[in-house]
Amino acid sequence: MRVFSLIPVAIMCAMAAAHPVEESRSVLVPRDCSAEVTAFNLARREKRGLSKRTFYSELQNLTCVAAPETPREDYVATPAIRQDVTEGQVGVPLTLDIGVIDVTTCQPLPNVMVEVWSPNAQGSYGATFLRGAYTSSSSGIAEFQTIFPGHTSDSANHINLMVHTSSSMSGSVSHAGQVFFTDRWTDVIGGGIYYGYKQNANSRMMNAQDPNYQLANSAGYNAIVDIEEIGDDWPDGVIGYITVGVNPSRKVTF
Repeated sequence: MRVFSLIPVAIMCAMAAAHPVEESRSVLVPRDCSAEVTAFNLARREKRGLSKRTFYSELQNLTCVAAPETPREDYVATPAIRQDVTEGQVGVPLTLDIGVIDVTTCQPLPNVMVEVWSPNAQGSYGATFLRGAYTSSSSGIAEFQTIFPGHTSDSANHINLMVHTSSSMSGSVSHAGQVFFTDRWTDVIGGGIYYGYKQNANSRMMNAQDPNYQLANSAGYNAIVDIEEIGDDWPDGVIGYITVGVNPSRKVTF
């Protein structure tokens, strides 16, 4: 991981890697929520009216299980409340569609604060760019305008996210995790000629080599962002869908 060189020292110190610890744990039996989640996922796609390009043959995350916690890395507290987090960073535009599901009810979870942060095309984290937070809509969707991330040297290609228990940034955290991309998508976009990714000098870690990838994709959960193209060869960018199951009564500390 290469931290952007202009980050002030004070902010660099705030970029902590912390392992989340649950203050309370309630045991939930995984349930088949395929009907509810399938309708939720299809409604998100149909509103865009786009053709699908994917490396999956079916929708993911149809079982109502909580997304596993992973270490909170490269985090900067209190990001700006905004949906467009690009802040001038050049890269393949990515509309990140995060669907938040309450695993205790199998229903979308509205009005909770969702934070995201990721590296730029060169694989560097910044103090403010590609960081932001926004509340989920009445239909449980938190949507961000970002870029397809460049890979860092110490992890597989991913975006970090955190879900609070309320619409307040100061509210408790119910989930801290990472969502990933297939190695193939990182090859195609991150390893191609697009938007400066060629200037990424970091060594590449594949998904199977990253213990956080293994952790995020455990307990029946799929932490792979499903990609849909906006235009041929991605001149207008891509849309990424991920459904995150959370237990809103659970509190995670760091």
